[in-house]
Amino acid sequence: MPNRLAQATSPYLLQHADNPVDWWPWSPEAFEEARRRDVPVFLSVGYSACHWCHVMAHESFEDQTTADYLNEHFVSVKVDREERPDVDAVYMEAVQAATGQGGWPMSVFLTPDAEPFYFGTYFPPAPRHGMPSFLQVLQGVHQAWAERREEVTEVAGKIVRDLAGRELSFGDAQVPGEQELAQALLGLTREYDPQRGGFGGAPKFPPSMVIEFLLRHHARTGSEGALQMAQDTCERMARGGIYDQLGGGFARYSVDRDWVVPHFEKMLYDNALLCRVYAHLWRSTGSELARRVALETADFMVRELRTPEGGFASALDADSDDGTGRHAEGAYYVWTPAQLREVLGEDDAQLAARYFGVTEEGTFEHGASVLQLPQQDEVFDAGRIESIKKRLLAARAERPAPGRDDKVVTAWNGLAIAALAETGAYFDRPDLVEAAVAAADLLVRLHMDELARIARTSKDGRVGAHAGVLEDYADAAEGFLALASVTGEGVWLEFAGLLLDHVLARFTDSESGALYDTAADAERLIRRPQDPTDNAAPSGWTAAAGALLSYAAHTGSEPHRTAAERALGVVKALGPRVPRFIGWGLAVAEAVLDGPREVAVVGPALDDKATAALHRTALLGSAPGAVVAVGTPESDEFPLLDGRPLVDGEPAAYVCRNFTCDAPTTDADRLRVALGAGAH
Repeated sequence: MPNRLAQATSPYLLQHADNPVDWWPWSPEAFEEARRRDVPVFLSVGYSACHWCHVMAHESFEDQTTADYLNEHFVSVKVDREERPDVDAVYMEAVQAATGQGGWPMSVFLTPDAEPFYFGTYFPPAPRHGMPSFLQVLQGVHQAWAERREEVTEVAGKIVRDLAGRELSFGDAQVPGEQELAQALLGLTREYDPQRGGFGGAPKFPPSMVIEFLLRHHARTGSEGALQMAQDTCERMARGGIYDQLGGGFARYSVDRDWVVPHFEKMLYDNALLCRVYAHLWRSTGSELARRVALETADFMVRELRTPEGGFASALDADSDDGTGRHAEGAYYVWTPAQLREVLGEDDAQLAARYFGVTEEGTFEHGASVLQLPQQDEVFDAGRIESIKKRLLAARAERPAPGRDDKVVTAWNGLAIAALAETGAYFDRPDLVEAAVAAADLLVRLHMDELARIARTSKDGRVGAHAGVLEDYADAAEGFLALASVTGEGVWLEFAGLLLDHVLARFTDSESGALYDTAADAERLIRRPQDPTDNAAPSGWTAAAGALLSYAAHTGSEPHRTAAERALGVVKALGPRVPRFIGWGLAVAEAVLDGPREVAVVGPALDDKATAALHRTALLGSAPGAVVAVGTPESDEFPLLDGRPLVDGEPAAYVCRNFTCDAPTTDADRLRVALGAGAH
């Protein structure tokens, strides 16, 4: 019989709807039930593409004995971290403070007042490697609650007080200057892996936001070192197993330093960010590899993550059926030499093995290899390789596919909208721009209410119950602003403004300028979460700074510009010390130092050939954070177009900073030089 999760919109919660555990969703009623029964709350946080979440579910949450003990002695609450990032952030901070590490599944025991007192992540079903079994943990917590209640509540109170003392405020600090950005670049150089690309050791995550900073820094200063780190990292990732060499798109991270073996889940946010990174790398260098990867990643998102409603699903699982009924990580993606021969025949299988680095020993598990493009001297027949890829992709499509988390997350869709809009514009792919518009339409139509407050998620056309957090407002605004520049439709600028008004009114501390992850009127947790550092995607704090800055450049709004600059005080403080973890903030700081430039393109019509040429040139400009408006001289959709006439009856482009403009030009080549448009 299904439990209370059967009505959830989260695919992760629905995966647990048939557990014998009497799960509750996060709700006031769950904690009221714990008070009524005088028992602790067991909080389990995970997400649908999490491998160890599935393992613990199969081992413990589907086990009747474990479930019976949980049901008797606890109120069990299940949370999808992607649906409730605020809940996840607050308790993950407590877990990391208490244990020195974190991860998912996250297992936390709370008082009925939601105060945490015991922490962990994955617990095995039997004692293993010095870890107690999950049932032993439950028994120990129950005993402590029953016999040492005063001690438990004292620990919980101390943890909450410690968390409350961690509030951040960098609002008095100034925008980072040349010195801080140079120190950040030096710090990145120290942590850079010159042999393999990327930063630090294993596991290696795609440093998307850092690469955006490096590309912007190169565009503004000409730093060849910054460009080299960005180029080499992008090439190593694109040639590695972390990139799907057959279907496009990136896996979550590499378990090794060489980008060979990925953790196979594919997340929307990673692919949106990396699609944009490779498109921007192409914009700066003209790299054919960057062009191919940007387009293949965009096509992957549209083909495999697009939902019937026009949004983009959150993730594809790492695990899938290996053909024997057993779920195994990477089963959908890896190949043995025998499997290559079965699909391709002997000669083409040998060629494919050399091209993709498939060996008899294997680079993964059980003699299987992850496809990659190892550096080698052999020159391959491009037509034959293309035929091999098509046949392997068709054969792979016959395998049991990984599960898909169909939840549409506002923030990640905002990132996808920006990536698809720009990639479509750069490479003359109107279908990609149309996909971006459809996703933006869904956010406005379904996720946004009449007051322009935005919901965090939807699924199957049904909006979720949870309020959007700062990253939802900021990333959706970022997507809308990119769409406005690409399409010339000012309505997207208006929608961005509505969202950013909420950022100013409900997420910003009016005295310090500090930002919070949740709105002032959101559900009160044990602490109001606040984190300016990047994780897998830009933090809400720095994403908001970027969107506020772009909106101010479009409109001349002083409050938005001031809010962006105050928010960047945190980058001045953290950028020189931990540049890997505040890459997007550094990228936004580059835009502030460059202006950012405001480009107005005016012509008799948007489809006029000369107007389109100037518009495309403006979009291809690599000046950091430049904003582009396009329209007719009579248009009132963009403030940047106001008072911008044609020049001698010809379409013209005006390049301005802080609404002070250079002489207009009708020549695309001159505009290209004015905007530092790389190889184009």
